Amino acid sequence: MEAIPPPVLFFALGAFAAAVRSDLALPDALAKALSLYLMVAIGLKGGFALAAPGASVGLLPALALGVSLSFLLPVPAFAALRAATGLDRATAAAVAGHYGSVSVVTFAAATQAVNAAGMQPEAFMPAVLAAMEAPAIVTALLLAGSPAGAKAPRSTPRLVREVLAGGPVVLLLGSMAIGWAGGAPAKAQLLPFAEALFPGALCLFLLEMGLVATRQLRAAIEARRRSPEAARALDPRLLAFALLMPLFGAAVGIGAGLGIGLSVGGVALMGTMAASASYIAVPAAMRLALPQADAGVYLTLSVAVTFPFNIALGIPLYVAMARFWAG
Repeated sequence: MEAIPPPVLFFALGAFAAAVRSDLALPDALAKALSLYLMVAIGLKGGFALAAPGASVGLLPALALGVSLSFLLPVPAFAALRAATGLDRATAAAVAGHYGSVSVVTFAAATQAVNAAGMQPEAFMPAVLAAMEAPAIVTALLLAGSPAGAKAPRSTPRLVREVLAGGPVVLLLGSMAIGWAGGAPAKAQLLPFAEALFPGALCLFLLEMGLVATRQLRAAIEARRRSPEAARALDPRLLAFALLMPLFGAAVGIGAGLGIGLSVGGVALMGTMAASASYIAVPAAMRLALPQADAGVYLTLSVAVTFPFNIALGIPLYVAMARFWAG
């Protein structure tokens, strides 16, 4: 029997601690520092690999595919939410935007799983990750317009600029540029920082995410007990969406990745990114652009349902799907 990866076990530990109401908690400053470290490490490793001769071959098709997936995946998500759950237009658009964008930590966990399986994904996949942050936000704002075809909110260009200049995108792309420009000397200096510390930092961050996800879910359950209308996120139809949408996204991402000739590891990461849901960039953008959307719905679905599903079950499934479909 294959051993369960330590990051998954640490996520389970955090979930257990929250479930039994332990006072276990990571300081906010440490959680933020771990998040920043993970983005720097992912970017550096991508940059080091890109510095190798021929490593950027296939970059443009992969970027085009990632951006297209981010733009388009919110559309079927929005249609399914409106048809099957009866969510209001603004909340459905906000939820859909989360499922078109990406989760950096889910990508980090998938990278660990792919490497542990002996696969070597393309070096430019962190660049694709960064490119997939913002397009889904634009689509969500367009979907939030009136049925009669009203224009997207006037803040759309400003939001796009803010997302592109935001911490995750700048840090990922900047770290990648540093790793690429530094080449072999920078790799010799920084690889212990980017490589050796990465598994431990990922374990600690997933411990925090296990705590956050379970506490968010417990808060939704308690709110529903007080008032059924106060916790729409626990509607069985929405919970089903949060479990089925990642599978749909993964299937689309894997099929498209195979279509542009990515390696098996690259296909697995593309499928994982298409299956993930943002919990950093998109919530911030939705709070600004769609304040009328129900944050309790989109945060609970992305953080408390889809994220745990992807970490515990989704990533091994997407790797297996990539292997099977690649023959």
